[in-house]
Amino acid sequence: MNFLSHFYFDRNSKDPHLVLGTILPDLVKNARKDWNLHPEKKIESYSSTVEHSILRGWRRHLAVDRHFHNSQFFKKHTHAIRDLIIPALKDSVVRPSFLAHISLELMLDSTLLTENHLDAEDLYVHLQQSDRALLQRFLEINNLDDTAHFFTFFEKFIQVKYLNSYRESQNLMYALNRICMRVWKDPLNETQIQNLSAILGEYHESLQENYMEIYDEIALVIDPLP
Repeated sequence: MNFLSHFYFDRNSKDPHLVLGTILPDLVKNARKDWNLHPEKKIESYSSTVEHSILRGWRRHLAVDRHFHNSQFFKKHTHAIRDLIIPALKDSVVRPSFLAHISLELMLDSTLLTENHLDAEDLYVHLQQSDRALLQRFLEINNLDDTAHFFTFFEKFIQVKYLNSYRESQNLMYALNRICMRVWKDPLNETQIQNLSAILGEYHESLQENYMEIYDEIALVIDPLP
């Protein structure tokens, strides 16, 4: 799941560090794709409630992703999207399965916004309130080798508030293309982008009929907050 879908499950939390933890795995990967942290292996090194809250959020992120990626909802929709976009990706280096996966996640984030299940601004408020010094300590404990680079990315992520753009469906194709550009050089040409935009836009509309079933399903299996 993407940023807003992870936030959905803890949108009513009053703990900014737990909320930070729920999206921190994706923040780390977006800052630098070769970073791989395993903070659950360093539990004896955390000495503050803030660090333990971040860890709890991190674990919730992993639990949500694990259930989502093994759900029938995920399998059904990624297979359907993949089959639809294969012709549009002819002669492209982009893997249909990769694009289908990311497309579904962005569609879900967009729908949470447009159907008013949450406000992206609330997520940014939590991130702004987080303790930078203790976040840096958490990252250093986990051997993240360039915290300056991470915090440059982190502060820009908060400042730009890019997730608000997901309210407009036409922005999803732009976001998808940018994600592909992090993996492949020149992944999509203009014709492919236009064709994919039409296909995915139509699928996004059809998803409105049953999108909440995956959130309801995951809410039943992750640990409830106190």
